[in-house]
Amino acid sequence: MDVDELKKNFLARYGGTAQGLEVFFAPGRINLIGEHTDYNNGYVLPCAINFGTYLLARPNYERVVRLASENFDYAAEVTLGKPLSRQGEHWVNYPLGVYDQFAQHKVKMQGADLLYYGNIPNGAGLSSSASIEVATAVMLNDQARTDLPMMELVKLSQQAENQFVGVCCGIMDQFAVGFGKKDHALFLDIATMKYELVPLMLADYCIIVANTNKRRGRADSKYNERVKECRKAVEYLRQVRPIDFLSDMSLQEFISVKHLIPEATIRKRAAHILSENQRVLDAVAALRRGELPLLGQLMDASHNSLRYDYEVTGAELDALAEAARRTPGVLGSRMTGAGFGGCTISLVHKDAIANFIESVAQQYHQATGLQAEFYETEPGDGARKLS
Repeated sequence: MDVDELKKNFLARYGGTAQGLEVFFAPGRINLIGEHTDYNNGYVLPCAINFGTYLLARPNYERVVRLASENFDYAAEVTLGKPLSRQGEHWVNYPLGVYDQFAQHKVKMQGADLLYYGNIPNGAGLSSSASIEVATAVMLNDQARTDLPMMELVKLSQQAENQFVGVCCGIMDQFAVGFGKKDHALFLDIATMKYELVPLMLADYCIIVANTNKRRGRADSKYNERVKECRKAVEYLRQVRPIDFLSDMSLQEFISVKHLIPEATIRKRAAHILSENQRVLDAVAALRRGELPLLGQLMDASHNSLRYDYEVTGAELDALAEAARRTPGVLGSRMTGAGFGGCTISLVHKDAIANFIESVAQQYHQATGLQAEFYETEPGDGARKLS
């Protein structure tokens, strides 16, 4: 669905003319490596992609905000100036959370009619929620003329998901959505919020996203449980020195003190986080040297760690990754996102794409009975106003 069609649908829904109608876009994201490290103050290496959320907005000169989506039947209308509350488990909680954050910051907002459309598979682990949040934040920043820098919009969007939606997500998703740059990955140190754009030169290779089509609801998944387990690991490791996050230790230091964690499960969770931090550093170095085969090996190792130490993959993601690795022309494959369903990403030679899709789809269906969907994607720019 293109922007012109979206504008027609907007006018059909809300009436009036196109005067004052503006269009905003926020991408989804994939994470090349560095999974579940963000809420542990570690390293991540995501990139924005060329799929995302379109938001059409027009002032209505009332004290109400009307929210509708081309992806969901549920629509809502809320009154500005009154406390906002969650609306069940519906998608509108993500933009409403952003409105709530702006209200807490005493931003004077005007009424508006809003129409969202996303071409990111919902619940697939490509950050459709962060995309909705950041698109809303960019729109409100523009309409209220608050001139907040992108970093503030990213933080507000994360706080919306933490406080309003109730998911203990880190900041990586919103950061990648806000700061993405075409043909680059973002090497981000969560502890300092310093980042570096790393050229993502894939040459004869491309990134193929494979969707398990097993819907993943992160808010009611074991995501929050993993956050608590990591905090428990920190408590054990504080016997050595006063750390606040697992990533305050290096992998080498952890190996020497891991015996202080008596619970095998908690020890495995910490092992993943510390080894994953090192894999991010190794992946950045590999990209700088143009060593794509090494990046692929690190992706494989990351998935294995997420499978056996962090236990967030599941049968569907494992089946996709295994099928990809058995297919000629693939350098590496791993889950991306929080897990428990969602998507894998694979580095695939351009000449092997057709065979990859056919072969992996067949193997996956035989293993799970589900039909996978495939998307060829590329690193794209971050959230912005289109018109």
